Amino acid sequence: MLVAGAFAAYEAAQYVINDDMTGLAYAAMCVVGGGIVVAILSNWRNGVYFFLSWLLFEDFARKFLGNNMAIYFAKDFLVLIVYISLFAAYRRKEVKFFRPPFLMPLLIFIWFGVLQIFNPASTSVWYGLMGFKIFFYYVPLIFVGYALLNSEAEIRRFFTVNLFLVLIIVSLGIAQSILGPSFLNPAVQAEDLRLLSGLYRVSPISGEIAYRPTSVFVSAGRYADFIMVAWILVLGYSGYLLLRCKRGRALAFIALPVTAAGAFLTASRGSFMWGMINAAATSVALIWGAPWKQGEAKRVFRSVQRVAIGIGLGMVVLFYAYPDALLSRLAIYKETLLPSSPTNELTLRGWSYPMENFLGAFNYARWPYGYGIGTTSNGGQYVARFFNVKPPAIGVESGFGTLVVEMGIGGLILWIVMSAAILFAAWKVVKKLRGSPWFPVGFVIFWYAFFLLGPATFGGMAAYEDFLLNAYFWLLLGLLFRLPTIALSPQFAIDAPAPQPARRWMR
Repeated sequence: MLVAGAFAAYEAAQYVINDDMTGLAYAAMCVVGGGIVVAILSNWRNGVYFFLSWLLFEDFARKFLGNNMAIYFAKDFLVLIVYISLFAAYRRKEVKFFRPPFLMPLLIFIWFGVLQIFNPASTSVWYGLMGFKIFFYYVPLIFVGYALLNSEAEIRRFFTVNLFLVLIIVSLGIAQSILGPSFLNPAVQAEDLRLLSGLYRVSPISGEIAYRPTSVFVSAGRYADFIMVAWILVLGYSGYLLLRCKRGRALAFIALPVTAAGAFLTASRGSFMWGMINAAATSVALIWGAPWKQGEAKRVFRSVQRVAIGIGLGMVVLFYAYPDALLSRLAIYKETLLPSSPTNELTLRGWSYPMENFLGAFNYARWPYGYGIGTTSNGGQYVARFFNVKPPAIGVESGFGTLVVEMGIGGLILWIVMSAAILFAAWKVVKKLRGSPWFPVGFVIFWYAFFLLGPATFGGMAAYEDFLLNAYFWLLLGLLFRLPTIALSPQFAIDAPAPQPARRWMR
């Protein structure tokens, strides 16, 4: 240990002497990464939380370390270690096997994706491999999510960790919305990332300008996507705590107004609209799914009212503290979303534009067969740069249209069949959970699956191809199917006595 420590100190000193702080950061990350790999192999459950933490903060490292591709693929290496560690635990019979009820439609779609890697219209097999990785690499997380939950304590741990991450990231995003792009962004960024972190939106009538924050991510779009996941986690866990236990409510009820303020300040109309839709749908579902026989529905209704009042008060405080930040976003939403506004774009962006792009996919000659999976995917610019190949001159902005362009009409049909099978199976679980404290968590996961596979993909394939939304989708889906088997623990009951401090006896 002494020799190893002296060698490490010598190498670190060389970086400092040469003023190579970036190299020193990479070296430190390699050391920490090695320790994390060892920790994952010894306990795959901890590996899930390491993976989620890196998944959320990977972009922050990329921004300050020059968009290195080794950082970009680190999450894929970490989740691979989680897969291997989980498989080893399964072989030791430490975890239960899970057979998804929609396994056959999923396997058929994966098989079709394998065939599309070798589509003759694709200019390089690397596009196919990249596209297959984007579509299917995180699918095994459904088995990870199912195996992760083995008790109510583990469920509380999962959501508590995620709520802490949500509070950190959204709070930084709120600060950046007010302070501007100089906060959380390096003075000099990589060329591929520079434009993504300096986007502004202008209201068409009043000319109000609002910065689109990125928080710890490299782009405003990914931060807006994260807000969608954050809403799901916060709403579901808050509903569970409302029906089940008082311990932990403070954290959840703080996260609610913070997430609401973060969604409002994104200047993203999709994030703003879906935030309101998600909150309304979850509130109605909570009242519908509450245990009416035990008289819980009335208390749930009152709690929903208090949450709405709390969010409103938070917005009032934000208005008095930073009126410019609030009013500029309000002008954008009002002038582009209200039906009475002459510059209303709600129908255009919500239906007309994506439908036009979907129908435009059939203008390509190979719409029956497609041009190959991955030929229009995010990240295609890196394949073109590293392997010196040009992608086909194709592409539409509708997600359903993208499926037709890449995999032909067969790909779209298989996607719809797979999505319908997933949603049908998920809804059966949600109905089974009605009247139990697990219902709010189960419903928001179902709702997230509906959002991602349906409206979000119809609007554009970028949502499903976002590794953050994709990973959380499959992980949460596994959690949903495990919920009916989790027994409620007496220690977390709503009327359980508070834990007493341990007594210390002195002689």
